Amino acid sequence: MRHTTRVIIAVLPILFLAAHAGTVALARDAAMEVSFAWLIGAPVAAGAAALYRGWKEELEGWLSVGAAMLCWAGGMAATMVNTLFLDIISEDRLSMLLYVLYGVPLIFTLVSPEEEKWPSRLVDAAMAAALGGLFYAYICHLSTPTGAAPQVRELRMMFDIENAFIAVFAVMRYFARPGRRLGFFRAVTAYAIAYLICAGYMNHYQGESDYGHPVDAIIDLPFLLLMWLALEGGFPRASATASSRGFARVVQAGSPMLIPVTLLTVSVLLVGYDPKMAITGCVIASIGYGLRTVLVQLRNFEEQDQLTLLSHVDALTCIPNRRRFDEVLRREWNRREQSSDQLALLMIDIDNFKQLNDHFGHAVGDERLRSVAAALTECARSDFDLVARYGGEEFAAILIDIDPRDATKIAERMRAAVESLLMPLGRGAGIVTVSIGMACAHSLDTGIEDFVEAADAALYEAKRNGRNQVIHRVAPSLRAVQSAAAPQGGKAA
Repeated sequence: MRHTTRVIIAVLPILFLAAHAGTVALARDAAMEVSFAWLIGAPVAAGAAALYRGWKEELEGWLSVGAAMLCWAGGMAATMVNTLFLDIISEDRLSMLLYVLYGVPLIFTLVSPEEEKWPSRLVDAAMAAALGGLFYAYICHLSTPTGAAPQVRELRMMFDIENAFIAVFAVMRYFARPGRRLGFFRAVTAYAIAYLICAGYMNHYQGESDYGHPVDAIIDLPFLLLMWLALEGGFPRASATASSRGFARVVQAGSPMLIPVTLLTVSVLLVGYDPKMAITGCVIASIGYGLRTVLVQLRNFEEQDQLTLLSHVDALTCIPNRRRFDEVLRREWNRREQSSDQLALLMIDIDNFKQLNDHFGHAVGDERLRSVAAALTECARSDFDLVARYGGEEFAAILIDIDPRDATKIAERMRAAVESLLMPLGRGAGIVTVSIGMACAHSLDTGIEDFVEAADAALYEAKRNGRNQVIHRVAPSLRAVQSAAAPQGGKAA
């Protein structure tokens, strides 16, 4: 069934071309009317296929292509009305406007990366619209309102320039996007190249002939190619290579310049006809590029801040990680040396955590880690203290500007909070508890390594003494304020 559908999709463009050329040849006196019907039908079919593909996958890109096709079909419809009913033998400014507008959504979708945030893309859309306005202003100076163009060669060259820009942008994005949207960019690139060739041939070699001849079917070719690629699903996807990724970075970095450079190019061409419009184009290009650069820079700052934040957060428990702990401990230790502030360090370990993992599995173990992290964080002073995951089932807390009595109270509160969660260990081994080792230091102490070792030694002693308790010990090299007696009824030792 799928093979049959693919055959039908492949045969449709051929039948369309044959029907166009054949009916025009047979129609004789009505050949022009018949040809116009096919010429309008081809971009409408391509636009419908693009919108269908966008509906099946994602509208990004395909919606712009569909809008471009409808603009082109509108331009051809305006040409038909002028030719058949108004005795205007060439395109008037309305049809030319629609042909110019056809390029605006294509240029936008090819130049503006979809991963950019909406403010940057809004600037891209405004510059693409301004580019279309400059193209149209240039065309208006090369033609009369009724379409009689005394400078027909320059007029055709202007359309060649627009088509060339679209083709170049499409080729760049095709080689720069070998990933998820490769099918879209291949389809648009194939269409843009085919359109550039076919439009160039018709404008320069068939431009003096009237509509209504079998050669008109050449105009259908790029639209039918796009229709086939949209319905077929594009070309097979390929994996990215190192060189393509490098080129992708170059295109992504240089994409903000593409529309401004195009605006400047058209502005230079327009100087001899309308200096004010040319200056306006230069100003829009400069302001647009500057504004977009600022927006991209702001986005980079935000991403850098997010990366910095993520590098300091433990992915599992969503509390500060070991890296953040080391940074804060070093900072507070250095600050303590310049003041009389006291510092307390708690090393916290979940008791019998391996038994819990063996019985319930790592998924439940991870959930227990998150619950313990939340309980410990809730007990800390939010404006002063830092609770971090030290590694595995071990946590650490830095208590800033605190005396030993208050530090002992916070440590005991943490121990009791975890015990009150009543989380089973499994196999009748009781509930999840923590052992806590504490060390306190003041401005006279030296040696951060001895400070950490003192807290570690206290933690190991709590483990040896039966777990689920708080131990405060001072290393011999530390001159620390001695701890106060444990609260009545607590398990501090």
